[in-house]
Amino acid sequence: MARPRIALISNPKSTGNLAQLPRIRAYCDAHPDIFHYEVERADQIGEAMRTIARINPAVLAINGGDGTVQAALTEIHNGGHFGNAAPPVAVLPSGKTNLIALDLGADGDPVEALERLLEIARADLAPHLVARELIALSGGETGIKPVIGMFLGGAGLADIMLYCRERVYPLGLPNGISHFITAIAVILGQVFRLRASFLPPEPRPLSVNVRQRGAITGRFAFLFVTTLEKLLLASEVGTAGTGPLKFVAVEQKPVSLLRAFAASLVGKLGRTKLDGVHVEEADEIAIEGEESQVILDGETFRAGPGKPILLRPAQPLSFVRIAA
Repeated sequence: MARPRIALISNPKSTGNLAQLPRIRAYCDAHPDIFHYEVERADQIGEAMRTIARINPAVLAINGGDGTVQAALTEIHNGGHFGNAAPPVAVLPSGKTNLIALDLGADGDPVEALERLLEIARADLAPHLVARELIALSGGETGIKPVIGMFLGGAGLADIMLYCRERVYPLGLPNGISHFITAIAVILGQVFRLRASFLPPEPRPLSVNVRQRGAITGRFAFLFVTTLEKLLLASEVGTAGTGPLKFVAVEQKPVSLLRAFAASLVGKLGRTKLDGVHVEEADEIAIEGEESQVILDGETFRAGPGKPILLRPAQPLSFVRIAA
């Protein structure tokens, strides 16, 4: 029997899978060249990878939110299951957040994306492969071992992400409405500087040491580090520097926020110097502050005084771009 072309890891608890997983299971049952492995917890990913490595598929597909993708990438990086020959990774559009899937051209219906991926895997993969740099996060209050991801939010952005997850998503509203409510709360808090218990908290002071440029300190309304090509508003970010980590921080000033927003709309964020807006490329970044939280692809980590979160490039991986 020929090896499966695709090994698919699904997280049944991912929000997007609650409705779609029965259709995905039925599709996999009808196509024996897809090996489907379901995990409900992060500690099951290691066993999934060990099994999949024995199968040696042409493509490793992940069906879950960004947190599921992060756990799988971390296991590929740390587990050594595939040696130096990890299969290219594809990401289906599932879960509450899908920044990674969108960056790789997967949006809309996950079953349609899986169908398109199977067509690609049965033919020549090479035209659809793209290399992506990865972020290795370590350090922090608990001495974290390297965790691998592609998008990190910190400072006010981390507070906003947690606010949406903990305060807005539990309302049970559609994603679009949840994100609209969160956006209104951000505007009230960050632009109009309103303070209330039902709004995201004021960002805490922190220090960011970009090794090539030195330390930047203050309160930041937005801070993110990424290797993704497409970012907020589907705008590409131009950066100074030569490292693989794209760093953007916007100081907590209404004028700086408006300037950064306007620049991102026209695709010039980082291409023009703006007061209070820091855009760099780096090969190492340290984030330190009093109880400062960062979120890497859905998972929260905490920096402390003298215990910074360290970000470095990880070994790049090949990914499959699903878009036609």
